[in-house]
Amino acid sequence: MDGAGNPCIFADVAIQNGRFAKIGKIEEPGTSELDARGRDVSPGWIDMMDQSGEVLPKNGLAENKLMEGVTTAIAGEGGTPVPVEQLRDYWHALEKGGISLNFGTYFSETQARIAVLGYQSREPNADELTKMKSILQLAMENGALGMTTALIYPPSSYATTPELIEMAKVAAKYGGIYASHMRGEGKELVQSVDELIEIAEKGGLPGEVFHFKAAYSPGWGKLMGEAGEHINAARARSVDVAADLYVYTAGGTGLEATIPSWAHEGGQEALFKRLADPLVRDRLKRETVTGSPGWWNIIEASGGWQNIVLVNAQNPDNAKFQGHTIADIATALHKDPADAAFDLVAQVKSGRVLAIYHMMSEQDIQTALRFPWTSIGSDAGTALTPGGDDALGLPHPRSYGNFPRVIAKYVKDTHTLTLEDAIRKMTSWPATRMRIADRGLIRTGMWADAVIFDYNRIQDRATYENPDLTPDGIDYVLVNGQIVIDHGKHTGKRPGKILYGPGYRN
Repeated sequence: MDGAGNPCIFADVAIQNGRFAKIGKIEEPGTSELDARGRDVSPGWIDMMDQSGEVLPKNGLAENKLMEGVTTAIAGEGGTPVPVEQLRDYWHALEKGGISLNFGTYFSETQARIAVLGYQSREPNADELTKMKSILQLAMENGALGMTTALIYPPSSYATTPELIEMAKVAAKYGGIYASHMRGEGKELVQSVDELIEIAEKGGLPGEVFHFKAAYSPGWGKLMGEAGEHINAARARSVDVAADLYVYTAGGTGLEATIPSWAHEGGQEALFKRLADPLVRDRLKRETVTGSPGWWNIIEASGGWQNIVLVNAQNPDNAKFQGHTIADIATALHKDPADAAFDLVAQVKSGRVLAIYHMMSEQDIQTALRFPWTSIGSDAGTALTPGGDDALGLPHPRSYGNFPRVIAKYVKDTHTLTLEDAIRKMTSWPATRMRIADRGLIRTGMWADAVIFDYNRIQDRATYENPDLTPDGIDYVLVNGQIVIDHGKHTGKRPGKILYGPGYRN
């Protein structure tokens, strides 16, 4: 399969100097040959929403990513893993140590905001905005792919639409993309999509919805379609907007997301002080029910505390509660569920308390997959050690199974997609979105990233109960012409390349 969505052909594929050299009937022998008869040969799979930036310097092998067929990872929801001034040193360190997959990252608007405003909940003045723009400009010149936001998390949530438009114009000047974890993914999904469209349109650059979802049970079967119609309408008037998604009905993030945004102003120490104040806590508990301006109520989106599962307490004393819902933990502690959640957050001084939020429907995943402009992103990072949790410390099956699941479930089981279109969504389409001109297709002259898999055997095995199980059926994975996965085992090779943004200046 060439990756463009065309029907498959039966052919030999020759690779030379890291690139596809010839496709067809090839009589000449190779220095090494793989017998792929009875297998499907696909371009390497591209993860449009990766979280590996911080861990790749520690584990460049990226075993869990390669073993599920990912050859290229696009990271940066939270920005670059180092300050903008250190970004070139970060690239050089990755190149020197070697990585097994291709990697690029966005820079977060929030990084520029914190550098100038700290954790203040206010708009920047003209001078401050100029400083923020200069930081983003340097990030683009140092190789960032574009600008991101994560608008449910403070202090990103403090940014207004006009501020984001002005910042987006800087990324646009360098050919960058704006990608966002939007302001809301529940009942306010359509309005959040409209904001992203406005930022992309007025900022003059492509817009990408991170992990497209309809996380609100009363809106299941309706909101996703409406949001897609708004994106279709924007595309019809030449606004370059699209989306990526992971193929699970549960999300995962920090438990602090259950605390209204205003309480985070000033940073973690200020938050803990507020949580310790009985009057402030009473207000926060009320707002988990009534809502709060500028805050996406992820509790409501999940349908209640009974659908939020603690998976990483970051505290040995609370580890016994991992795998239990916040509602059950509250019952065991004889507390209100909000108090139980707030206490779990407050009892950790470093790291994020992490939870799984069951809040989406299978119907909406299938609706999203059918839009021709959706691609696949895991929202998961490289594991520090093989068989361990991803870099976020979040045990979620998307870290090990997201890409084979697209084929196993949504091609083979539900017939939501054809195999050729599923491959297109994981190869040529994301490469096109990211302006990666020499990847995403099996075509002469392009970099030889490839996945060789058995359609009959391919199967994700990771579950919520056992999230770190590697998939079946992926026999070989090649990156830049080198075999990185051989019969399901990592070869130790590190042929990956850095994907610098279009504004990169040597």
